[in-house]
Amino acid sequence: MPNGAAPLDRLRADLESLGSVVVAFSGGVDSAFLAHVAHETLGPDRARAVTAVSPSLAAVEWEEAASLADEWGLRWTTIDTDEMASAAYRANDPDRCFHCKDALMDAVGPIAEADGATVLLGVTLDDLGDHRPGQRAAAERGARFPLLDAGFTKAEVREQSRLMGLRTWDKPAGPCLASRVPYGTPVSVTVLSTVERAEAGLRRLGFNELRVRHYGDTARIEVPDCRLADVVAQRTEVVAVVSAAGYRYVTLDLAGLRSGNLNDGLRSEA
Repeated sequence: MPNGAAPLDRLRADLESLGSVVVAFSGGVDSAFLAHVAHETLGPDRARAVTAVSPSLAAVEWEEAASLADEWGLRWTTIDTDEMASAAYRANDPDRCFHCKDALMDAVGPIAEADGATVLLGVTLDDLGDHRPGQRAAAERGARFPLLDAGFTKAEVREQSRLMGLRTWDKPAGPCLASRVPYGTPVSVTVLSTVERAEAGLRRLGFNELRVRHYGDTARIEVPDCRLADVVAQRTEVVAVVSAAGYRYVTLDLAGLRSGNLNDGLRSEA
């Protein structure tokens, strides 16, 4: 495929060259697009979507993955991953994502081997600019990143998804629940559950794009700049649902929603 070919053409050609694939399918914009194109290009006999289920996956994300798999007719499998069994993962140092993706590859590897398939992750060009040790773990275990190889940015994935009529095209980013916990604060099922309950409560109030950062008994709420005033206007309800999740103090980050901002300290130290 010539270098000047459109990213979608390059992606399809790459998938054809791989022959059989297993897509790590979280239900997010990037993995959903990759799973759909793989299914469309290779068919269900050669393309499988696998969703890893663990305490770090919010129930709303699992439900979305299930709904999309049914809607698109994907060959879909769920697997349980055991990253919580790893002391290194629970310690939550800056390489936490490495241990998570290593556990993912432990679980999905046998499925791919049985299918004679290559494991694919929905990594794009934008992901190269952040601290992503999970990508290194997956690559070391033989996973491929075809969106990256084809030259897709996240914006291009959204636009192509829109053109293809995929309802995920404007879905807010939904990283794993552990990403809400600052490095150095141990990750536990209790902590992840508390974050999930707080975010679920805020979604019921109409805040669909948000993060609840976990600082012990303090919740730091992040929403887009345009919704800051709405949080203040609904502060009684906001405090009620976040407190009900288990937080004593409820705060609002006036800087707004910044995906991956817990990595800021790592970048400043680099």
